Amino acid sequence: MQQNRVKFVHYTPHFLKSFQKLPASIQALAKQKDELFYKNPFDSRLRTHKLSGELSCAWAYSVNYSYRVIFRFLKDDEVIYYDIGTHDIYK
Repeated sequence: MQQNRVKFVHYTPHFLKSFQKLPASIQALAKQKDELFYKNPFDSRLRTHKLSGELSCAWAYSVNYSYRVIFRFLKDDEVIYYDIGTHDIYK
């Protein structure tokens, strides 16, 4: 599923709550990565990857070495963000 732009991002209440708990520096970095994501969800700087196991319907991209955003494509140009956090969000 390779496309160029994302036009719509929906946020689950869980994602918004997790985002608010992040340190301000990580929130700022996540906003920068989100801008990249809108332009190209497969930009190599995001390290976007398909998840497996119980999360096989989802994807993730990296905010930095420790933090990830879990999302799912609803349409080619529309996604929903489920969670943001450290690798613990995969559990």
